[in-house]
Amino acid sequence: MRIKRAWRVWQRHWTVYTKLYKSSFALNFVEPVLYLVALGFGLGAFVNEIHGQPYIRFIAPGIIASSSVFAAVYECTYGTYVRMTYQKTFDAILSTPVNIDDLVAGELLWGATKSVIYGISITIVIALFGLVDSPLIIVMIPVIFLGGLIFAELSLMFAALVPGIDSFSYFYTLFMTPLFLFSGIFFPLDVLPPIVERLAFVTPLYHLVNVSRSLSYGDLTGQLGSLIWLIAVAALLMPFPFRMMRKRILD
Repeated sequence: MRIKRAWRVWQRHWTVYTKLYKSSFALNFVEPVLYLVALGFGLGAFVNEIHGQPYIRFIAPGIIASSSVFAAVYECTYGTYVRMTYQKTFDAILSTPVNIDDLVAGELLWGATKSVIYGISITIVIALFGLVDSPLIIVMIPVIFLGGLIFAELSLMFAALVPGIDSFSYFYTLFMTPLFLFSGIFFPLDVLPPIVERLAFVTPLYHLVNVSRSLSYGDLTGQLGSLIWLIAVAALLMPFPFRMMRKRILD
């Protein structure tokens, strides 16, 4: 893999994004804001404080984490599949000196970048609502990139496996939706049976939400383990998108 050529793939995606960002941004941006308003202000009016925080302040950091993750997932499932299968963008790129590893690395970098773009945007909105207590939230940017990289890896792995674009519904329904609901975004997991919390502990979104919440509150106590876990998962998954996409493209 050559970093310079992977960077060229990233530049290609960035150029396209700057021309189409208004429609793309709206789709990813509106949903988390609706969750914040509907659940935070609506449901929050009937919910007692959670861990000493008003409900809207409890869910806000989790929405930062989840919205950034879904930006990478959308990009590296549907976006990657369309470029690979329908638009034949991959064929065009691979006709240049860029090889498959360069291409996959560029896709991963772009997916993580989309996470940062939407993570920062949602953080700004949440800060305007007065729901960020600490300037430490700025440290969330590299953590969002790391989380986006993990889910870009997972998404590319699934994109390499699916027989058709309709099959992504399995990925979202059976994998992303349970993560979204049971990663501590909307309620603390200690109210559920212990097995649920144990299962959530091995998922990256759970740790991303914990780090986001701690940075938003200005309290980093006990989050080193979550950061190490995120780094370990990113490193563990890294070889698989390259191998699986290479097999998909060459076959």
